[in-house]
Amino acid sequence: MAQGDEHFPPIADVVDKTQAGDEDVSTRPLEVIDSLCMQCEEQGVTRMMLTSIPFFREVIVMSFRCEHCGYSNNEIQSAGKIRSEGTIYTVKVLNRGDLDRQLIRSEACSINIPEFELVLPPLGLLRDIVADLSVQQPLRRIQDQNAYIKIQEIIDGLKEIIADHDDEDESKDKHEKREPFNEDPVTRAITITLDDPSGNSFLEFVGSMADLKWNMRTYERSFQQNQQLGLASPTEDAEENAAERESEGLNDEVFEFPGICSRCGRPLITRMKKVSIPYFKDTLIMSTNCENCGYRDNEIKSGAAISEQGKKITLKVQDRDDLSRDILKSDTSGLSIPEIDLVLQPGTLGGRFTTLEGILDQVYEELTEKVFNAGDSGVTDIDDRAEFQEFLRKLKQVKNAEIPFTLILDDPLANSHVQNLYAPDPDPNMEIVTYERTWRQNEDLGLNDMNVESYGGDAKDGGTES
Repeated sequence: MAQGDEHFPPIADVVDKTQAGDEDVSTRPLEVIDSLCMQCEEQGVTRMMLTSIPFFREVIVMSFRCEHCGYSNNEIQSAGKIRSEGTIYTVKVLNRGDLDRQLIRSEACSINIPEFELVLPPLGLLRDIVADLSVQQPLRRIQDQNAYIKIQEIIDGLKEIIADHDDEDESKDKHEKREPFNEDPVTRAITITLDDPSGNSFLEFVGSMADLKWNMRTYERSFQQNQQLGLASPTEDAEENAAERESEGLNDEVFEFPGICSRCGRPLITRMKKVSIPYFKDTLIMSTNCENCGYRDNEIKSGAAISEQGKKITLKVQDRDDLSRDILKSDTSGLSIPEIDLVLQPGTLGGRFTTLEGILDQVYEELTEKVFNAGDSGVTDIDDRAEFQEFLRKLKQVKNAEIPFTLILDDPLANSHVQNLYAPDPDPNMEIVTYERTWRQNEDLGLNDMNVESYGGDAKDGGTES
C-alpha cells in the first residue's frame, strides 16, 4: 500500500509539487514523452500524470499536444484492478452549483438525461453535448425537418440550463447582466445518470456521500457486458448460454402477445416468461415496450393458485450482505420500515422482482422526485421540504445499510417472497407468519364475490344429460 501511495499521490499533492516548480526532473509529477501526431504525422508531446482521486481510485491522466498542427487530446485511464461490478451514478441538477460537480467518464460509460429523452452511448458534458448536436443542424434543417426540430428543442433546453448566452444579441446592455451564483436555481431541473459497466466512471458528491441530490449503486455485469469489456470470450459466452438453456428447459420460453399502446395507440408487443423461484412458487414476468413512443411497463404476477392465507415477512437487516437478497414484492403487498416511519401501501411501485438494494433504490428515487419536483406534485412548503429531506437522509442510510433496520412485507395473497440465505434451513434473521385474511381484505381483493364451487358440479350434470 505504501508503494501504491508513492506512485499515485493525491491530486492535491501533485498540484502543490507542480506549483513549486522543482528543477529536479526525477521529482516532477509529470512524465513527458515524445509521441507521433496522428493528424499531421509530426512529433508531438504526451504528458502523463499518476494520481489518486479521493473516494474513487488510482488513475493515469494523459494529455497530448502537437505544436505543428495544434491538435490536442486529453484522456484518463484507470490504473487499479478490474472492478467486479458496474456502477450507476445519479445526480439531480437543481441549481448552478450542481453544474460544477467534477465528472469522470470512461470509454464504456453511457449518459442518460431522461427529461430530454437523451442517451449518449459510450465514448465537461452539457456544453460538449450542445456543441456536438449543433454541428449538423444546418444540414438536418434541409434534409430532415422533423429531426431538426426535435434536436433543436434539446439544444435550446440545455442552453437555458447552462445559461449559454453566446448566441444572444450583443446589443443588450452588458450592465444588466451579472455573474450567476452557485445558489441560483437552473431554469429546468434535470437528472444526469452515468451507467458504467466497468465501474471506472465517477460523479462528484457535495460535502459527503449523504448528499441528497447524489446517488450511487452497483450491479452485476451481464455476460454481454463482460464480452464488450474484453473480460469474456465469445466462445465461453456461447457455451454458458447453451448450458443455461438446456438446464432451464421450458422456463426459458418467452411468449409474445400483440397489443395496442395505451399512450400513443400504436401496435406493440407484450412479452411474458415463467420464472421458478427456489423455495417459493412459479411467477410470471410480463414486459411491455413501445418502440414508437418509448412507453415501458413491467408486471409481476403469481403463476399458482390463490393462497388461502396471507403472509407477513419480517427481515432484520444487519449489514450490506442482506441487501443482495432477492425480493419479490407483488402489487398486493405493503412494505414498511418502522425505524424511519416508511410505509408503502399495497399497489405502490406495482410488482417488483429485484434485490433488496434495488427496491430501496427505487423507493428513494421515487421520493426524491417528489421532494425536488418544482411542479404541483412537489413539496412546496419550506418546513415540509426540510422534514422530507431529513427523511430522505435516513432512507439513504438505510439503503446503504449504514444502520440496522427491519423490513416488513405484508401480502394478503402470500405472493411476495424474500430470499432465505440459509435455505433449506430457517433464516435466523427472517420471520414468516401466515394469517387468515379479514372480510375487508377479501372484499378489496374481489374474493368475496368469486364463486367456483359449482363449476365442477355443472360439468358433471352436463355430462350426464348428454
